[in-house]
Amino acid sequence: MIEVDRPAVESSGPAHRSSAPPLTERQRERRRRILRATARLACRGGFEAVQMREVAESSQVALGTLYRYFPSKVHLLVATMQDQLERLHGTLRKSPPTGETAGDRVAQTLMRAFGALQREPRLAEAMARALTFADRSVSPEVDQVSRQTTAIVLDAMGGLENPTPEQLSAVRVVEHTWLSTLITWLAGRTSLAQVRVDIETVCRLIDLTQAEAGTTETGTTGTAETGTTEAGTARAGTTRTAETP
Repeated sequence: MIEVDRPAVESSGPAHRSSAPPLTERQRERRRRILRATARLACRGGFEAVQMREVAESSQVALGTLYRYFPSKVHLLVATMQDQLERLHGTLRKSPPTGETAGDRVAQTLMRAFGALQREPRLAEAMARALTFADRSVSPEVDQVSRQTTAIVLDAMGGLENPTPEQLSAVRVVEHTWLSTLITWLAGRTSLAQVRVDIETVCRLIDLTQAEAGTTETGTTGTAETGTTEAGTARAGTTRTAETP
């Protein structure tokens, strides 16, 4: 039976959708069904195979309902990428990377993510194309992809709860490089070996910012300890002067 529903997210305007009430469990399940149907269609035929009517029929929802959840194919495919990354994040948490440095672990994690997308190149190509086509109306979905990718990288770094601005900047550069290498590989303009080199190279930024964060903390601690020692020396000197007849 085809389901008809008015989900909590009704408008394509970013401000309206970001302030909408959360979906109910029934609506979340319907959304998951839509995203799974989208992934299946994209795996078979890539970007062009994802047509809104086919997605609605495959997920057993009315076409109007599908459009209220996802106003366009681009919205739909970007949301599918966020869903795929979320699933990948769960897998990575069960088997975390084992590199010696944070940069090594991030590089391992991103190569594993690359490998997962490599196994379904048509799906990967469809999602990457949607990201490149996304305009301002798709900002909420694009932001979700970015937040999910950031969470994956921060987990690989060691689960940082309060990253510094420099660390977050490095994470953004790493994310941009990862997406760029994915797009160039899908277009046949680079090899998998070069992808690995590029990702390992950019992940060295992670170690640089880690070292800077550690130096800052050490410097602050050292300054405080020096100040305390100097204060103690001054107090001791004052006491000895007062006791001298």
